[in-house]
Amino acid sequence: MHLGKRKLIVNIVLISAVIAGILLFNGSDRRVKAGTGDIYKNIEIFSEVLRQIEKNYVEPVDSQKLIYGAIKGMVRTLDPHSSFMAKDEYQELMIETKGTFSGVGIEITIRDNVLTVVSPIEGTPAQKAGIQAGDKIIKIDGKSTRDMTLTDAVKHIRGKKGTKVKLTIMRGEENRPLDFVLIRDVIPIRSVKSYLLKPTIGYVRISNFQSKTGKELTSALDKLEKGRNLKGLILDLRNNPGGLLSQAIEVADQFLDSGLIVSTRGRNSSQNMRVFAHKLAKERDYPIIVLVNGGSASAAEIVAGALQDNKRALILGTRTFGKGSVQTIVPLSDGSGLRLTTAKYYTPSGRSIQLSGISPDIELAYLPPSKEKKKRESSFIREEDLERHMPEEKPQKQGEEKEGEIKVDKQVKMLIEKDNQVRQALQLLQSWDIFTRIRAHTKAAN
Repeated sequence: MHLGKRKLIVNIVLISAVIAGILLFNGSDRRVKAGTGDIYKNIEIFSEVLRQIEKNYVEPVDSQKLIYGAIKGMVRTLDPHSSFMAKDEYQELMIETKGTFSGVGIEITIRDNVLTVVSPIEGTPAQKAGIQAGDKIIKIDGKSTRDMTLTDAVKHIRGKKGTKVKLTIMRGEENRPLDFVLIRDVIPIRSVKSYLLKPTIGYVRISNFQSKTGKELTSALDKLEKGRNLKGLILDLRNNPGGLLSQAIEVADQFLDSGLIVSTRGRNSSQNMRVFAHKLAKERDYPIIVLVNGGSASAAEIVAGALQDNKRALILGTRTFGKGSVQTIVPLSDGSGLRLTTAKYYTPSGRSIQLSGISPDIELAYLPPSKEKKKRESSFIREEDLERHMPEEKPQKQGEEKEGEIKVDKQVKMLIEKDNQVRQALQLLQSWDIFTRIRAHTKAAN
């Protein structure tokens, strides 16, 4: 017997054994048990095809390549988030969840059978080049993405630092494809950034959910809260493609004192869970505004939904992406891996986010800065523009913080000036504090 035939028979036997094991494992499920005969008939057909290819195909073929291709084809009949990963692909995924990999920095999915950008990751080559959420990738290095799996697309886009990749993109408002030549780089590990926008109003940006996101958030909040009575927080989850479910839970838990954070329901009872918030070690009762958009997906939607349903935060922006499924990573015996959708998750009120996403409490689309508006505003003449105007008196009221007590860097100024959603959230938090003081004064007067 030829070595190739021995390999073929061994692989067929292994596949049969695996499927038999699955059937035994699910023996209590009548639906699976009832279809056992059909499954074995299909395995026989699969074996026949393998034998015919091995015996009659015009050139010798690698049996493992054939079987891996068959498995990938089988998994592709499921949802776009399930995939089979060869050993090297599985290892790359494990590296990514720890927060570092080399690529261009985009989260992608398959939407309407087209490879689509969920969102670019902040500070990456993709974001700097102008890749946007919703862009449709039709070619990678000149190769059509039609019928390309997510795993294959990721494999083509990633590569060594310093190498180039060309993405051909269709964008809604454009009549012709756009070409972007990107130089691959190491994608930033840090997922949390924070600033003080005003002396008592903080801003935290979470770009994705990695293994250290919860700890990074704790550190950022401690820094913002240190030595001051924080009166408001903007939590920016825009263009956050998601990540680890455990970290989404940890982030939401830092703002909730009690209540349900998220629940999951799957076909098997082992996939069903209800996760509740723990009592806060440090009181955080300041108002929170969460910013979201169409690039906010998965874990970002869990956080937004948990804070919205528990009446802990106001959600501002546009409807989120709508990925309400949970993927389990299953390591396989030969070092390969299976990413399998095993459950759907639900917000505390029982809403499924799948397709519908999170609807904001205040709908506000992002608008690029308008030069015309700036010109109109700058056309007004004020007292300060008059010659020989009297100088301004700046008495400081006792117990009141001065704006100058925090160092407002250029990045913060640009964020407030150019981002209408951040600016609106900031105005809401400032008015929130004003109305709180008015209410307290009215109660005291009565």
